[in-house]
Formats: sequence, structure tokens, C-alpha cells
Amino acid sequence: MLSQTVEYALRAVCYLATRPGEPASTEEVAERTRVNAPYLAKIVQSLVRQGIIKSQRGVGGGIMLARAPEEMTVLEVVNAVEPLQRITTCPLGLKAHGVRLCPLHQKLDDAYAAVEAAFASTTLADILAETTGSIPLCDRSDDDPGASPARGRIPLKPRA
Repeated sequence: MLSQTVEYALRAVCYLATRPGEPASTEEVAERTRVNAPYLAKIVQSLVRQGIIKSQRGVGGGIMLARAPEEMTVLEVVNAVEPLQRITTCPLGLKAHGVRLCPLHQKLDDAYAAVEAAFASTTLADILAETTGSIPLCDRSDDDPGASPARGRIPLKPRA
């Protein structure tokens, strides 16, 4: 339902949310989130244009969230790279349906509305606060034979 671009954008902002106020290089974010660096650079451009993250060049520069994780919803991130598309008219263009959706397309739109509502009510801080025993990234586990020490667990900053 969601594209790989959206997944990568969410991984990147979740990683940045673990280090509020601290810039990270795009290369670091790419490595830590297991996203191709050149592709992530394009995603970062969209996120900067939409005000999700900010970028600073030079020594000590990098990318970071534009706002606190408590103030940013998953829906904002999703819509910054690939806005959710609701069904407002018949996708088949059937004139007989007019502005009313058939039962199939109404059910599909209801599902999209539920996803949209869930994303709108979930902040990045909510995701990081989940107590699942794992972090919200696809890092390499300690038992992964291909894992290197530099790509281990991402330490979360303690909350104040």
C-alpha cells in the first residue's frame, strides 16, 4: 500500500528523531537505515522542501528534524514524499456512478481513510516510545553474520 520511497522517508525521520538537535550526514542516515545513499539524498530533498527536515552545509552541518518528534506526524512525512490518494470519484470514470462511489471503491476509500487517520494521530515520538523491545528501524541484529560493529543497534537518547 505504501511505496518504498515512503518507507525510506519514515526510516530516515525516525533515525533523526533519535538524535534531536544533532545533525547527521545523509551518508550516516543511509547506513543506519539501510537505504541506498543516492536515493536517500533525493528523498531528503523532498523532506527539506516540505519542511520536515532542515539541512545545513559545512563543518558541523548535516540534516535534522525541523521540529520536535512530538510535533510531527507520520502523515506529514508520508504526504511530504508521496501524498495519500483518497478515492473521490469512480476510478473507472463510470458516469452512472456520478459522485457516489460503488460499494467496492467506497470500502477501499474507507480503508484509506482509516490509514490516514491512524497516521495523522501518530507522532514520531509515539513510534519511538513503543515498547516492543526493538527500535523502529531495519538495523542488523547481533546474530547477523554480515553485521559489522559500526552497524549495530542505534542508541536512543534518553528522554528528558
